[in-house]
Amino acid sequence: MQEKVLSMKQINISFPGVKALQNVDFSLCEGEIHALMGENGAGKSTLIKVLTGVYKADSGEITMKGFEKPLHIKSPQDAQKAGISTVYQEITLCPNLTVAENLFIGRSEEFVVNWKTNNKRADEILKGLSIPAKATQQLSNCSIAAQQMVAIARAVDMECKVLILDEPTSSLDKQEVEKLFTLMRKLKARGVGIVFVTHFLDQVYELCDKITVLRGGELVGEYPIKDLSRVELVAKMMGKELDDLEEIEQEAQALVGKNKEVVLEVKGLASTSGIKPFDFTIHKGEVTGFAGLLGSGRSECVRAIFGADKVVKGNVRVKGEPVHVAAPIKAMKKGIGYLSEDRKGDGIVGDLSVRDNMILALQVMKGFFKPFTKTQAQAFAEEYIKLLGIKTASADTPISSLSGGNQQKVILARWLLTHPDYLILDEPTRGIDIGTKVEIQKLVLKLAAEGMSITFISSEIEEMLRTCSKLIIMRDLYVVGELNGEDLTQTKIMHTIAGGVSQNANQ
Repeated sequence: MQEKVLSMKQINISFPGVKALQNVDFSLCEGEIHALMGENGAGKSTLIKVLTGVYKADSGEITMKGFEKPLHIKSPQDAQKAGISTVYQEITLCPNLTVAENLFIGRSEEFVVNWKTNNKRADEILKGLSIPAKATQQLSNCSIAAQQMVAIARAVDMECKVLILDEPTSSLDKQEVEKLFTLMRKLKARGVGIVFVTHFLDQVYELCDKITVLRGGELVGEYPIKDLSRVELVAKMMGKELDDLEEIEQEAQALVGKNKEVVLEVKGLASTSGIKPFDFTIHKGEVTGFAGLLGSGRSECVRAIFGADKVVKGNVRVKGEPVHVAAPIKAMKKGIGYLSEDRKGDGIVGDLSVRDNMILALQVMKGFFKPFTKTQAQAFAEEYIKLLGIKTASADTPISSLSGGNQQKVILARWLLTHPDYLILDEPTRGIDIGTKVEIQKLVLKLAAEGMSITFISSEIEEMLRTCSKLIIMRDLYVVGELNGEDLTQTKIMHTIAGGVSQNANQ
C-alpha cells in the first residue's frame, strides 16, 4: 500500500454569489500520478489555489506526511516550504527576467546572489531536462512551450513532495509532452506525488493511476484508472452521457459544398512573423482549418490575414474587393473577427467586467468617443451570457474571476457581437473542459450553417476533423498541402505534415 502524502478533507470556500467548493475531499499518495478532472467551473483550480495558499478556505483540513498537525497554508511561500510546488495553466513567470533568474528568484536567503553559480546550475537543469533555452536568455525570447518547461523545471528543482501540474501540456507539442511524461514518471519513481490537471483524456489514461472528479464545486468521486472507462468519466464530469460527437460530425458533413460564394481570397501573403507566401480561399458558410505541429505557422497565417502581424507581401480580397489589411481595425471593418490563441495576453482584460470585455471590439469599431449606454451594454451582455451559457454571478463580475472556459466564451461573445462575415478561432477550446468544447464545436457549425465563414485552429486533430471541411497543412512556416473530402483523415494529415511540398517550392 502506498502511503498518503497529502489529505484534504471537507474543503469549503465561497465567493460572492458562488459556492466554489462544497465539502470536497482529495488525497494523494507517494509515487502516484492523480488526475483531477472536471468541467470548467467544477472547482479544480480553486482546490489547487486553496492547497497552495492563494485562497483561504472557509473551512476544512489539510494534512501532509511529515507534519504532526494540520497545515495552515497562508501563501504560496508556505506551500513551497511544506514541499508543494505548482505549475499553473497560465505561465506565471517574469518575461523580463532571464531563464536563470526565473528558476531561482525568491529561493535564496543570501543577501548577495552569486549569479555566475546560479547560471551554471540553471544550464545543468535545462540540459538535464532537454529544454531548448539558455540560462542567460531573457524568458520573453523563449517560445511559449519553452517557457512552460522552464516553469516545470523550477517546480521540479525545489525537491517537492507534491507537484501540481495545472494544464502543463496545453502549450506543448507531442515530443515535448513525451519529455514531460518521462520526467513525471521519474519523479513518480522517486516517490513524488503528482496532481495532474488536464482536459486531454488520452494523457490521463496513458499516465495516471487515479482520477478524482469534481462537478459544480462538489466531489463526484475518486476512482482507480482501471475502474473507470472514458465514457463513464465523461458522464461523471458532465452529469450526462456524451453522444454529441457523432451529431457534430453529421452536421459538419452536411455543410460540405453548401455554398460556392468566395468570402475571402489570399494570394502570396507573407508577414514579418516569417510566414512564407501562402494562398488561401474560404467560401461562405465554410469551416476551414490550419493544421500542423506547434510552431508550424498556423497562427502566423491567420494573424497575417487579420493584420495583427505586418504584411510584407501578397494580396487580399474580401468578397472580390481588393483590400489592404494594415491593422486589425481595418480587418474588423471588413467583417473579419479574430479570437487569439493567447487568451491571457491578447484576449481578456482582467480588471474589466464581463460586460465591458464583451463589448470591447464593437466599441472599438464604433469609436471610443461614441460610447454605448450602460443599458445598451447590459442588453448585449445579457443576450450573450444566455446564448453561450456563460457561468457568472452577473455581467458586472470581473472576468478574471471566471473559469478559463467561461472567459473563452466571453471573448467569443465579443466577436459574435460584431457579426463578422469571417471569424477566425485560434485554439478556442484549449484548456477548457469536454462539455464546453462540444458546445463551442456545435456553435461553430451552427454559425456556419447560418452563413458565417470560419477558420478553426486546434492542436487536437480529432477536433479539427470533426468541425472542418478543408484543412490547410503547415510545416516550418510553409503551407505544404490542402486536404478535403476523403483525404481528411488523421493518417493523411500526418503524412502531409511529414512529406508535403510547400506552396512556393517552385517559386
